[in-house]
Amino acid sequence: MNNREKRIGELIKEKISTLLREKVADPRIGFVSIIDVEVAPDLKSAKVFISIFGTEKAQKESMAGLLSAKGFIQGEVGRTLDLRYTPVLTFIADKTMERASRIMAIMNRLEKEAVESRKASNEKHLRPNKRSRNFK
Repeated sequence: MNNREKRIGELIKEKISTLLREKVADPRIGFVSIIDVEVAPDLKSAKVFISIFGTEKAQKESMAGLLSAKGFIQGEVGRTLDLRYTPVLTFIADKTMERASRIMAIMNRLEKEAVESRKASNEKHLRPNKRSRNFK
């Protein structure tokens, strides 16, 4: 991706974020973050990577709301950018944060189990042995 594509992607990202915050009033759209925007080399299309927080049902509803508002959002983006063609937007749910959260939970659980295992092992070695006596 060249600098122009990156700049246009950032402009699209900022515009969509502003629109979602200030102008799109669809109650189905929950807490949505625009993660990244990848613009095609011909500038005719753009992939909008989004992260949607909430339950699976809330995520589906938010995506449905975004798809419903896509025409409005695309029109506003087109009015903002000074391009020959308005990029066709494609919203893509980015599950990276969700996967990272699950991985962190698994790692925390494994670490907790390892600590408990070490404690149990140390307690076993510290118990006095009934056979050995301390003679002086």
